Amino acid sequence: MKKFLTACLGLALCALTLGAQVRENIWPKGKMPHQSDQQIAAMLDEASAEGFNPKKHRTPYLEWFEAPAEDVRNGSCMILISGGGYYTTCDMHLIDLWHKELTKAGVQCVNFVYRTPRQEGLAFYQTAWEDGQRAVRMVRSEAAKRGFDPERIGVISMSAGSHLALLLATSSQTPAYERVDKIDDIPCHVNIGIINAPAYVTTDADKAGTAATRQGYGTDVALSPVFKFDAKTCPLSLHHGGNDPYSPNGSTQVYRQLRRMKVPAELHLYPDKPHGAYGLERGIEFLRQMGFLGEVAPEVDIMSRFNDDGRAEVIRENVWPEGKMPDASDSQCQPYIEWHIPKVLKTTAIQIIYSGGAYQGNDPDGFEVVPARRFLNDKGMTVVTMKYRTPATPDLSKHTRAWQDLQRAVRIVRSEAASRGLDPDRIGIMGSSAGGHLTLMGVTSSMHMPYEPIDDLDKLPCNVQWGVGIYPAYALTDGLEAPNTGGGNDDSAVLAPEFSFDLATAPMLFVHGDADGWASMNSVKTWEKLRSMGIQGELHTLATRQHCFQRTASPGTGSYTYLDRIWEFLLAKGFLKDLE
Repeated sequence: MKKFLTACLGLALCALTLGAQVRENIWPKGKMPHQSDQQIAAMLDEASAEGFNPKKHRTPYLEWFEAPAEDVRNGSCMILISGGGYYTTCDMHLIDLWHKELTKAGVQCVNFVYRTPRQEGLAFYQTAWEDGQRAVRMVRSEAAKRGFDPERIGVISMSAGSHLALLLATSSQTPAYERVDKIDDIPCHVNIGIINAPAYVTTDADKAGTAATRQGYGTDVALSPVFKFDAKTCPLSLHHGGNDPYSPNGSTQVYRQLRRMKVPAELHLYPDKPHGAYGLERGIEFLRQMGFLGEVAPEVDIMSRFNDDGRAEVIRENVWPEGKMPDASDSQCQPYIEWHIPKVLKTTAIQIIYSGGAYQGNDPDGFEVVPARRFLNDKGMTVVTMKYRTPATPDLSKHTRAWQDLQRAVRIVRSEAASRGLDPDRIGIMGSSAGGHLTLMGVTSSMHMPYEPIDDLDKLPCNVQWGVGIYPAYALTDGLEAPNTGGGNDDSAVLAPEFSFDLATAPMLFVHGDADGWASMNSVKTWEKLRSMGIQGELHTLATRQHCFQRTASPGTGSYTYLDRIWEFLLAKGFLKDLE
C-alpha cells in the first residue's frame, strides 16, 4: 500500500495544475451517509500540500470546468473520475488531459471527487458509490442551467474510478443509499462511458479490492456480481493494457455481457502495456460514432480515399510450379502473389494481404486489400497481395487449399526477401472475414503441413512474425460455416478445432465490428487465448459496426481510421525497428 500511495504522490508532483473550477458539495450538511472522520474528499495534489486541513475536506464535490466554446458545444457532459485504489484520488494528470480534449470536442466537463480512503466495516467501494450516485443526480439537476442535455451525461474514468464508473453505468437501479432530499428523486443513470483499466472486476479481485490474484483466469473466476447490468446499462468503451495486474480479462468479461444484452460497446486492448489509461483518441471516436458529439458525418467509400496507384513496383508470380499444385481442382481459380515494393523503401518488414469471400471467392483488388496496400506502401513498406484458391469444394475442408496456398506464399516471400533488400524474418499476414480465418490458420498452425513438400522451397519455415485479423469469421464453434448463432457469447462457443496454437504462434492485431454477425467474440476469444499463452496482442472492436465496417465509414470514427491501428501495432511490437 505504501508503494501505491508513493506512486500516486509522484504523479501528483509532476501533474499539471488543474485550471480554475467552480466547486460544489454534493451532500447537504449533516445528510451524508456513512460520515467518517477517517475519510477526506480531495485530489492527492491538494491533500499532500503543506497546510492541508482534512477537517475542511470531508464532503465529496463536483468541480465544474469552463463551458466549451459556443461554436463546438454539442449539449453533452462528461463526469471525470480519478482512480487511486479507493485509497486516494490521484489522477490529476488524466483529469487535466480529459478535460482539455473533451472540452475541445464540445463537451462540458466536471471533475467528481469522492471520499477516500476505504472505510472499515463497509464494502471497499461503498462510500464512493454513494457519492457517485449522488453526483450523477447533481449533474443531471444542473443540465438546463449549464446548457447540456440531461440524457447526454457520460463518465470517463481510471482504475478504481473505473470500477466506480462501471457501478454507475450498470447498476443505477440499485440504490446505494437512502433518499436524503428532492435531488434523490432525479435518476442517477449515465448514458455513455469511457472506462480505462477497471480494477476489481473479476471474482479473483472483487472481494478485497486487490489486483487479480489469478490474472482473471480460472473456471471459477467470473465477472463480479456487484455489477447488476440492469435495464439502464449504457454503451461503454473499455480500454485496458495487456500486462495489467488488474486483469484485462475484466474488460473482456464486461464487454461480453454488454454484447449479450445487445448494448453497443467497444473494447480496446493494448499489447505489453501495464496499468494505465490508453487510447483516449479511440474513446473520442466512440463518442463520435455514438452521436454523443453531435450528428455523425456522412460515410465515405474507402476506395475513394485511396483512389490512385503508381506507388510501387509490381511483380506477379504464381504460387505453385506448373503441375505441382497439391489437390488441384479445375473448378478453382489459379493462385498467385503480387509484390508491391514502394519506390522509397523505409522498412524491410513485409506485409502479406488477402481478402475474404466466404471461401467462395477472393479479390486482391477489392476494398479489403487495396486501401491497406496503398496505405502501407505510402509508409514505405513492401506489401505482397495474394489470390488464393476458391471456391471451396466439398472434398476438403473449406479452408484447406487456401491454407496450402498461404503456406507456400509465405515460403516464396521468405525465399526472395533478401534478394529484394527485405527481411525474411519480419513477415506478417493480414486477411478479412474468411481471410481473417485464414490468417488465424497461418498464425496458429504453421508447424502443421497441409500438403506434402514438392521441392526445396518447402524446407523453409512458413511461420510469420505477426498477424492482422480484420473481422475474422468461422473462428468459434457456433459459427463454423455461417454467422455465429449465439454471437460467440456462450461458454460452449469455443475456438475452432483447426487452430493448433502451436509453438510458433505469433501476436495478432484484431479489428472487428461490434454488431457483426460473424461475431466480434471471434476476435475477443482468440485474443484471450493468445494472452493465456503469454502472447501479447492488440484488439479493437467498433460500436454499432457490422461486417465490412470499413467499406464506408464516417470521418473521425474508428471505422475510418482503422488502418492506423495496423501501423501503430507494428510500431508498438517492434516490427518496424529499422524505420527511419
